[in-house]
Amino acid sequence: MNLSGGSLRVAVVAPSLAILGGQSVQADRLLQLWRDDPAVDAWLVPHNPLPPRPLRWMTRIKYLRTLITEAVYVPLLVKELRHADVVHVFSASYTSFLLAPLPAVLISRALRKPVVLNYHSGEAPDHLARSTVARRILRGVNRNAVPSVFLRDVFARFGIDAAVVPNLVALDGLRYRPRVPLRPRLLSTRNMEPLYNVECTLRAFQAVQAQCSEASLTLVGSGSELPRLKALASSLGLRNVVFAGRVAPAAIADYYASHDIYIQSPTIDNMPLSVLEAYASGLPVVSTDVGGIPAILTHREHGLLAPSDDAAMLAAHVLHLLADADHARTLAEKANSTLEDYAWPLVRQRWLAVYDSIRPGRVPQTAAVQT
Repeated sequence: MNLSGGSLRVAVVAPSLAILGGQSVQADRLLQLWRDDPAVDAWLVPHNPLPPRPLRWMTRIKYLRTLITEAVYVPLLVKELRHADVVHVFSASYTSFLLAPLPAVLISRALRKPVVLNYHSGEAPDHLARSTVARRILRGVNRNAVPSVFLRDVFARFGIDAAVVPNLVALDGLRYRPRVPLRPRLLSTRNMEPLYNVECTLRAFQAVQAQCSEASLTLVGSGSELPRLKALASSLGLRNVVFAGRVAPAAIADYYASHDIYIQSPTIDNMPLSVLEAYASGLPVVSTDVGGIPAILTHREHGLLAPSDDAAMLAAHVLHLLADADHARTLAEKANSTLEDYAWPLVRQRWLAVYDSIRPGRVPQTAAVQT
């Protein structure tokens, strides 16, 4: 950590890339961009620190892994947060909220450090309805930040204020390319967990392949449902389905470049980076209309939306795109034009405004904090 004099010192408490997901990717991108910025000196305090080498065998055992990680994480917070001017805590929901953000907030309070809690979970409506602890913590931090208007509105229903700071889209390596011709090469990059409902994508693909025998589907991601989904693909008699597994962020651009239509079918979501990455790459998007997705994808303007768990409608949308390639390209062009809202110059100003709004004695920046 560089404790240089003129920079605002920000401890970013977030999962490391050892847990590959939306939060870890966002935190890593943010840290990379702050690295060369004289305004902020930021460093990572990982939710998932490695224990000392002799104890690492414990991380292979489910509940023991949680205990040993917490035993290392809490002292690390005490050590690292004392150097910060602002503590930026990434947060998911449910048990994860109790294990990672909660200790960071409590230790920041003990050290009298201002906290911005950066909540990312599309499960917020249920989480906040169920958890008195979460509502109390969110009301008690110095500032909440969420990546979408959808989450801001969810917070408001519980009397919790939040600033909107969009997720960053890393455009490095992602190159816009019109799909001429538009081939039936489908891509999904959602992890194999229940809320992403990859089963619905497979069932939609079954209907697509029944009409377009040469269609292919690549599924990037892994998770607890992977064995079941592989078995389902086999039982449905699907051909040309590739389970690519986990892919490092630096390699994901190749998958977007080599496919022509992006499809996803979550039942719960917030502001998926996958959709924005598809925009950046020129892929027309077909998705379910859950959570915050309609806030970044207007139906028939930036892509095509179907009701939650509606495999038949998803398939119909894909087949429409294949039949009307001009419409598919128009959707992709309009979607790509929205990406300035998620680029670093604007997001940087939003974060500086959030940080400055809670840093004691700091003269506020001119950038407004959107609420």
